[in-house]
Amino acid sequence: MTDVTLHPWSPDDLDLLRRANTHELMDQLGGPENDEQVLARHERYLRLQREGTAHQFRIATPDHPEGVGIVGYWDREEDGERVLEAGWSVEAAYRGQGIAPAAVIAMLEWARANGDTLPVHAYPRVDNPASNAVCRKAGFTLVREADVELTPGNVHRLNDWVVELAPARA
Repeated sequence: MTDVTLHPWSPDDLDLLRRANTHELMDQLGGPENDEQVLARHERYLRLQREGTAHQFRIATPDHPEGVGIVGYWDREEDGERVLEAGWSVEAAYRGQGIAPAAVIAMLEWARANGDTLPVHAYPRVDNPASNAVCRKAGFTLVREADVELTPGNVHRLNDWVVELAPARA
């Protein structure tokens, strides 16, 4: 397995967020943000982390402690039920090295170790084979396809993957 370390989001991670603000990494969310929006996202990550309703992490490797990507999860409601949603992005130069699946697995382990027991969903686009492969490798199960409006007027066909954090009942 690829050697990754997750570091809870910190004030020092703004540069990593700026590096992730590319069309390639932000297309599912409506495209790159302006500098004010990036700063607001950074502040939101810090605030939600303090509140305990979201957990974002810098993905570091031994050769790149400054970070090569972002992984995290947050509370949301789906069909009237409280669930967790996961998301990740890895900078283009570091893709194809097993970093994303290793980071998602580490994030799920962190969530379990910290007492989270809700199901975790991930919603990659159906036409994104790499992110769907990350879901498979990290132990998610494909539930369904759905058309989802991610931002106003921005509808995508997504796969809904889920993994259970709670221990299986005997």
